[in-house]
Amino acid sequence: MTLQAAAQNFVNDFNETYAQKHKAFEDQFWGTKMALSSTDYSTELLSSTKKEMEDLLSDPEILKKAKQFKEELKDDDDSNDNVMRCLNIIIRTCQCNAFPTPQAKQIREQTNQFEDTLSQKRNEMTTLGYTNDKGEFVQASSVGLRTTMRTASDEAVRKSAYTSLQSIGDFCLKEGFPEIVKLRNKLAKQVGYADYYDYTVTNAEGFGKERLFEILDGLEEGTRPLMVQARQQLQTEKGDSSIEPWNMGYAMAGSVVPKMDPYFPFSKSVENYMRSYAAMKISYCGATMTLDLLDRPKKYSNGFCHWPQCAWVQPNETFVPSQTNFTSLADPTAVGSGLTALNTLMHEAGHAAHFANIRQPSPLFSQERAPTSVAYAENQSMFLDSLVGDAAWRAKYARDVTGKVLPFEIIEEDVRSTHPYKVFALRAMLAVSYFEKALYELPEEQVTCDNILKLAEEIELKIQGGPSSRPLLSVPHIYSDEASCYYQGYTLAEMSVHQTREFFKQRDGHIVDNPKVGPTLTKAYWECGNSRPFLELVQELTGKELSGKAWIDALTTNVEDLVTSEKKEYEEMFQKCAEEKQDDDDDLDDVLQMTVRFVDGDEVIADSKDSGLYGACRKFETFVAGRVAAAKYQGYTLAEMSVHQTGEFFKQRDGHIIDNYDGAPKVLAYKRMTTKGICASKLKAMCAPIGAQRFLRKTASRLSTSNDDIHVPTPFWIPAVAAGSASIPLW
Repeated sequence: MTLQAAAQNFVNDFNETYAQKHKAFEDQFWGTKMALSSTDYSTELLSSTKKEMEDLLSDPEILKKAKQFKEELKDDDDSNDNVMRCLNIIIRTCQCNAFPTPQAKQIREQTNQFEDTLSQKRNEMTTLGYTNDKGEFVQASSVGLRTTMRTASDEAVRKSAYTSLQSIGDFCLKEGFPEIVKLRNKLAKQVGYADYYDYTVTNAEGFGKERLFEILDGLEEGTRPLMVQARQQLQTEKGDSSIEPWNMGYAMAGSVVPKMDPYFPFSKSVENYMRSYAAMKISYCGATMTLDLLDRPKKYSNGFCHWPQCAWVQPNETFVPSQTNFTSLADPTAVGSGLTALNTLMHEAGHAAHFANIRQPSPLFSQERAPTSVAYAENQSMFLDSLVGDAAWRAKYARDVTGKVLPFEIIEEDVRSTHPYKVFALRAMLAVSYFEKALYELPEEQVTCDNILKLAEEIELKIQGGPSSRPLLSVPHIYSDEASCYYQGYTLAEMSVHQTREFFKQRDGHIVDNPKVGPTLTKAYWECGNSRPFLELVQELTGKELSGKAWIDALTTNVEDLVTSEKKEYEEMFQKCAEEKQDDDDDLDDVLQMTVRFVDGDEVIADSKDSGLYGACRKFETFVAGRVAAAKYQGYTLAEMSVHQTGEFFKQRDGHIIDNYDGAPKVLAYKRMTTKGICASKLKAMCAPIGAQRFLRKTASRLSTSNDDIHVPTPFWIPAVAAGSASIPLW
């Protein structure tokens, strides 16, 4: 066997073995984070599959062989370029995962066990929730608590939600987080780093924490005056209590969120995301995606996107498409939740698009851990989720369930309410990084629950000007192995997002529905995977070194100027929508090139391989509408639910129920079921497949005397509880 053939075999064996172990771990990650009921998933299996994957990546023999092949092939003119590239990524990845001593390996395994146990206990917290204005306790996830703080008109309710958010930190500290911090630092020092923060940043970004904080310190110092000014302005305009952490979100946008809410129904979010991406000619290259988008008890309290199967190109040039799992935490019954969950959906879908388009000769190029740059990964998703805030995007996609477009007057109110305070989001990002840096710099004997609490309070005061509306110790990233010491990636990525947005606007004049966006991102950012440095990619596309200038320019834009430019873009898109033809249903599958499964835990809601993407979206929409109806009419009988919803349909369509004879001539074959002329033929026909006819007579008879003034979002659905199926549409 030639040296070239031996090296190719080594690379092939490694790639296949890694792909298998990676998938085994990611399957466990998904099953445990989503709290699936199958006994195939457990924290023990999560730990063991992670250990097997890390054993492979930390095997000194593999690193030794890769270096040896590289050295022997470097002067071989006939060497295969792909083999050399694979050897290089194997070496880089194994060096990031190297544990030079048995003690270091033991520390890593012990840390994994602590982290997995804490994660499970955190997911199973049953005390999270708030006391509503009726004095009732309402269980809620951390995302739900933050939504409540932004939308509840009662300050006592908002404060109750904030207190519950704070309790996450107390819980995690008592359940062993200080020990995890100590173990992480021990590991970092075993492998030659100053602390765990330096170890993680260096592996992910290719430069250490000293260089990182040269960048972050400049951003912190440059935006501090903006933060001080914004807090003073909020306090002056909204009163002293407005800067209390539980009041800030509501003070900034509490009045406009309920006005915007009907235009962001979560049931339509997946269709809007797909339409938006398709208009930018973004392709998923044959990927299969599983989306679990609705909030529920015991589900992991943060959105994420992971890949059981990484996209890569095999030696015979066969492309292996990605398999993707991603999640959000939508509560479609909560005011403001639709927009929040839509942002998460657009963000995670951006990750999925990015990693689906990586075309390199090893799955190591398209996995999300080191040496993949956090900033590189987050740049793509944050760029795409930023579109939801654009007036042009809202002019096309922000519509209520009847199709009415979000009026610009509401957009203007949102801009005026929030733009002066956008700096708060920047400072919140910085706060996590400064906290974790300080946390891992604590001497081991000072890593205690009390000291960590005190440190979090000090950083919030220093960086955010006061207690944070999202307490630092409630941020899930700091507890998780794959996301700890990660937040600087969001900050660097946001710098790049503004720089990239500036590039597209200068080159093309617009971003929303720009068909050049997808191909440009694919070639400039996506296809290379982690084979090139993040900073180099940004400079090559935008023509500038990464800096915070574009971000700061956006923050300091005059409100009047911003309103003017947003109105112009809104009106241009509104006119374009009025002139363009209806989207072709077939285009979505052709452009996006993906298969999507919508799930809710163990339940499969829809699969696009059976009905196409539009069909799957419709089934998801039906499911969500049923969830909303079930929550709204909790405690009602099936007949009562159908009475209220069917009655509302007639009221909104015709304006009245009594003496309404509309459609009667068309239904002579059906027995009229009411004494006042309401034809139940459609109701009967639609409900027959689910065996619900037994309560239709009661429904129709009660409609004849019902004068209820119930407001239910359209379209209308009767949950088919009796049949144990998903909801079905009436009309």
